[in-house]
Amino acid sequence: MMKINKINEMSSPELENELSELKTELFKLRFSLATHGLDNPMRIKEVKKDIARIKTVLRQRELADAKK
Repeated sequence: MMKINKINEMSSPELENELSELKTELFKLRFSLATHGLDNPMRIKEVKKDIARIKTVLRQRELADAKK
């Protein structure tokens, strides 16, 4: 699980990259859950929260840039 402080320190391109990696991981987790089950089903919840955190920070930056 990523901490919000770490997310805030990352640049926007890094966040975009991390977001795409997390989306890929979420897809793989859902696929393996559907086919043969997962060792840790809570990982899906963690990944979804990380995606939400990153999207929130990106949107905040986007709004801050629009205000300028």
